[in-house]
Amino acid sequence: MRVGVIADAHDRLPAIAEFARRFRAAGAEMILHAGDHCAPWSLRPFQAENFPMVGVFGKCDGDREGLRAEAALGVGTELFESPHSVELNGTRILLVHDLADAGERSVAGHAIVIHGCTHEHSVENCGDTLLLNPGEACGWLHGTPTAAILDLDTRKVELITLDT
Repeated sequence: MRVGVIADAHDRLPAIAEFARRFRAAGAEMILHAGDHCAPWSLRPFQAENFPMVGVFGKCDGDREGLRAEAALGVGTELFESPHSVELNGTRILLVHDLADAGERSVAGHAIVIHGCTHEHSVENCGDTLLLNPGEACGWLHGTPTAAILDLDTRKVELITLDT
């Protein structure tokens, strides 16, 4: 199963919409979002592509009720407080906005940990756990919007970058 992985979108709708299109073209079946959606309308590009999504709230998600209401309009879209565990295709995944909010035991208890907050893309192995930060979808801090495609069967990560 291939999933689109995104974090730190910060309302940048053109980038979010392009990532949604690229996720669809790459065969992603759903989206995992590590927070900082910001405004409720930032979910609409995923809804337009009919993507189910599981996400967590980040530090800049002030209108959580608005985000939850918008998520309810999507197909299989759920937003949770961070951190949140989900199982996909038999793989335990921890979604967390700020990795510092997940304890060592939480990290070690999951095959994959997806996080954001730093706005910097990284892929690391911590024992048997894959740690993935897709970087910043917004591109506001580092100038290049990034996201990733994750193959849950092979644990292969493909970085997606957009020209600004």
